[in-house]
Amino acid sequence: MSIFDFLASTPLAFVFVMLLIGLLVGSFLNVAVYRLPLMMQADWKRQAHEFLELPAPARGETFNLILPNSSCPHCGHEIRPWENIPIFSWLALRGRCSACKARISTRYPLVELACGLLSAYVAWHFGFGWEAGAMLVLTWGLLAMSLIDADHQLLPDALVLPLLWLGLIVNHYELFASLDDALWGAVAGYLSLWSVYWVFRLVTGKEGMGYGDFKLLAMLGAWGGWQLLPLTILLSSLVGAVIGTLLLRRRDAGTSTPIPFGPYLAIAGWIALLWGDQITGTYLQFAGFK
Repeated sequence: MSIFDFLASTPLAFVFVMLLIGLLVGSFLNVAVYRLPLMMQADWKRQAHEFLELPAPARGETFNLILPNSSCPHCGHEIRPWENIPIFSWLALRGRCSACKARISTRYPLVELACGLLSAYVAWHFGFGWEAGAMLVLTWGLLAMSLIDADHQLLPDALVLPLLWLGLIVNHYELFASLDDALWGAVAGYLSLWSVYWVFRLVTGKEGMGYGDFKLLAMLGAWGGWQLLPLTILLSSLVGAVIGTLLLRRRDAGTSTPIPFGPYLAIAGWIALLWGDQITGTYLQFAGFK
């Protein structure tokens, strides 16, 4: 019996394996969430120098998602392999750098834990198969996008666009929707928020959201089809209104303070993909349409 046959025939083993893999992926996402925006800023500076015909900026050391090795931001201590085990290393070090004893943010283990638990749930929900594999990739991507948007109000094309194309590819095999529904879901997802953006801008003279939000909703439409979009927009608006109000009050900020919408779209789209039919059916039954 191969390992794949074993995982397919033993659901709990598959869930446990995906929990471990999710923890490891979460550790990598912590790196990607920090480094990808810096890599994009460096690329923008290079492009600006080229456009303005200025001398190219001096090249520093290699900086990408792999190199250099992770290090303490306070003292530069290079993180050794045994100090980089998801969750357990943070607990063993009591949340402090082994060299300078500076505090390590609790965000790192929380992201790892969230990624592990989400991966385990996807494995349990779908079981061993292509649907679970595709949904795991989407879940990891949505988690990374949400964190980057929360930090920088930025949804990188390097994450959104490949996942948009992947959604169309997997639905060529109708994993989550028909290819026609996925295609029109991508189109309708982009145009719906694009239209809201321009209406709001023409009326108020302000930009209500960024183009990354259009692309993110298009990507979700490519995964779940156009039928996914109404529930996604409704859920994201409700969650955004509640959490946004709480955040503004906590920060004592004004209503003009920008709030990233990407995390709410990501959460709503993920929920709609997993439970959209049940949520819609329950609502219709409650409203008396069934």
